[in-house]
Amino acid sequence: MGGGVRDGLGVRWRVHGDGRVPAPGAVVRPDERLSWPRTAGLGAQHVVAMFGASFVAPVLMGLDPNLAIMMSGLATMVFLLATRGRVPSYLGCSLSFVGVAAVIRGQGGDSATVTGAILVVGAALFLVGLAVRKFGARIIHAAMPPIVTGAVVMLIGFNLAPVTAGTYWPQDQWTALLTMLLTGLAVVCLRGFWSRVAIFLGLVAGYLMSWAFDAAFGKIHSPDGGSKAVDHWRLDLSAVRDADWFGLPSVHGPSFSWSAVLVALPVVIALVAENAGHVKAVGEMTGDPLDDQLGTAIAADGAGSVLSTSLGGPATTTYSENIGVMAATRVYSTAAYWAAACFALLFGLCPKFGAVVAAVPGGVLGGITVILYGMIGLLGAQIWISNGVDLRNPLNLVPAAAGIIIGVGGVSLEITDNFELGGIALGTLVVLTGYHVLRALAPAHLKSQEPLLDEGTSSYDPEGQDPEGQDPGAQDPGAGRGTE
Repeated sequence: MGGGVRDGLGVRWRVHGDGRVPAPGAVVRPDERLSWPRTAGLGAQHVVAMFGASFVAPVLMGLDPNLAIMMSGLATMVFLLATRGRVPSYLGCSLSFVGVAAVIRGQGGDSATVTGAILVVGAALFLVGLAVRKFGARIIHAAMPPIVTGAVVMLIGFNLAPVTAGTYWPQDQWTALLTMLLTGLAVVCLRGFWSRVAIFLGLVAGYLMSWAFDAAFGKIHSPDGGSKAVDHWRLDLSAVRDADWFGLPSVHGPSFSWSAVLVALPVVIALVAENAGHVKAVGEMTGDPLDDQLGTAIAADGAGSVLSTSLGGPATTTYSENIGVMAATRVYSTAAYWAAACFALLFGLCPKFGAVVAAVPGGVLGGITVILYGMIGLLGAQIWISNGVDLRNPLNLVPAAAGIIIGVGGVSLEITDNFELGGIALGTLVVLTGYHVLRALAPAHLKSQEPLLDEGTSSYDPEGQDPEGQDPGAQDPGAGRGTE
């Protein structure tokens, strides 16, 4: 092994193997890296994975996409420094606030009002993270045992399915299908480094296919990001020609309205759940229990959102798209995320490159996201398996089933004329409250599974004894970890 040992800030890495091709079945851990050219390539793949949603979110919220990309890079750097390189994550633009932004604008608010309300949510998330750091991860895990955490990860992933089915795939179903097949073949059949950039290769292949189909068949008649079918080019590069090579994104300060803040504040619940699920999922994949980093990760996410919204950008969050990339490549090096953050900063200063990435055809994104979003959702099932969650137990089955269907189906609950809960937020609430209410009322024989997680250990009590009286130190310290 060559290279330096990672320092206290997590910005030095030892080289994995020869730095070129990891051994079959091996993983590149967060404190390792491949050669710098390969690391840069992996960073570019992470940028590609997050670009679609990171452009969609600000556009839907009426905010500047180039500023959003730049702030996502800065927020990622803050996150990696705060977690000292132990939690490989990219902080992209959060889609959780799209509905909030629509409500605030419907009430007469502008972009400053939207970002002001989100800034308050980011500050609240930062305070939650500090509380977790002070009192320990158990205050989160007391509310989110494995059945809850797995369900939240699952509904976060599968909640993205309508984006693929309703927005991307219909734009060009045949390109989407071919891109999906080529990406799947690349993931499974390619070897070495090329298998680890298979998602990126699938996207490039789809991009080129769209150009070739436009040249061979002309325009396609299909929905172009909307519900109405129109004639359009699969690959529209007109915005690329008109964009400048260099330019600073526009910034603005936030303004604060109590009504807007009250609309946005409940999203904190979804963000805490997203972060808890993300940290747990990353821990499962890397085999490194990250409970001690949960508070830091939540606080860093909140700090990233405050930084972004203070300049007029959207909120940031740990990105599920990049979990899918890690699951596909099995490269968890935080060096790749530093590369991605640097690319994002540069891309934020280059409107022309942003236009190139924004021009990725919807059909191509449809084929890619079918695989990525499914991978994310199935990581929730992996959490259940690793922690011995018994879905035959109705105490586990009922709240998870209800929450997942609500989250995946986009069920909403109207609280007032101006406020409603739906999707991930409502699904999370149902899983959380449903589990604990049912647990309080359930007979003793259904409570044989430990409700609290202990620093990455298995929560299953093989003796069926009262879990509240069990000594956490007696549990198997290797259980509950992801396989390598």
